[in-house]
Amino acid sequence: MAVTGTAVAVAVTLPGSAGADEAPRAGAGAPGSTVSGAQGETQGDGQAPGPAALASAPPEGEKGVGTDPLTADELKRAEALAMTPPASPPGVPPATAQRNAEGGRGPQRLGTELADPAPGESAGGPRRAQVRFYDYGRDELITRTVNLDTGRVEQSGAQRGVQPSAHPEELRAALELILADPLGKGVKEDYKDATGRELTSPDQLWFNGDVYRTYREAHVPAPLAKCGEHRCVRLVTKVKNGAWIDTRKLIVDLSARTVTRVG
Repeated sequence: MAVTGTAVAVAVTLPGSAGADEAPRAGAGAPGSTVSGAQGETQGDGQAPGPAALASAPPEGEKGVGTDPLTADELKRAEALAMTPPASPPGVPPATAQRNAEGGRGPQRLGTELADPAPGESAGGPRRAQVRFYDYGRDELITRTVNLDTGRVEQSGAQRGVQPSAHPEELRAALELILADPLGKGVKEDYKDATGRELTSPDQLWFNGDVYRTYREAHVPAPLAKCGEHRCVRLVTKVKNGAWIDTRKLIVDLSARTVTRVG
C-alpha cells in the first residue's frame, strides 16, 4: 500500500474476468417492477390504492438460435424477467427488498449466460438464460433460470457462503469506499504525485480485481473474519496510461461497507 505519497510501480498479476459478461451499466437496480401502493396506505384522494402489480414482460426482440450466445435483447429480457418473477419462492424477498453493492434498492447483478437445455430436450428446444444476482441485504447469491420463449422463471434458488467473481460494478463500489476512507489517503497522494491533479472519482483510475478469499491468506485480520460470508474484494489500480498505484493491501468488505488494511 502506498502511504508515502509517491506513485509506485508494482509487479501485478492481473486477475482474469471480473465475473461479468458485459460492461458496467448505470442505474443497476430492479427494472420492470411497479407498485401502485402498499397495503394499508391511501392515495391523495383518500381512496385505497389498487393491488400491487408487476410490469409486463419486455418484448422478445432479437433472438438467437440453438446454442448461439444470448443477444443483447435476450440479455435485457432475461434480467428483467429474473428481477420481477411471477412469485418469489418462500424465504426469498422481492427485488424491492434486496440491496446492491452501493446499498441501493434491488439486488446486484453478476452475470447472465445461456442455460443448458433441460434433461430430455434437444438443442433446438426453448432458449433459457441463467441469471445471477447478489443480495447484499441477506448476503445471498440468487440464481434464476428464465425461459425466454414463455417469459417464465422456471427455477430460483438462493445460497449463502458462495462467492463468484466480482462484477465491475462491485469493483467500482469498492474503489469509491477506498477513496472515501482515511486509508485511501495514500492512494490520493500517489495519484497527485503522478499527475499533479486531485483524485476525486474512480473514473480517473484504471482498476480491476476480484473476490478476497480468506482460505488463500496466511493471516486474516479480525475485521475480515466474515469474508466469505460477506462479499469482500481486493483491487489493483493504476493511473490511466500511467503508473501503478498499489492498493492490494486494502480489502473492502462490501457487505459491511468497510476498508481494512492487511499485511
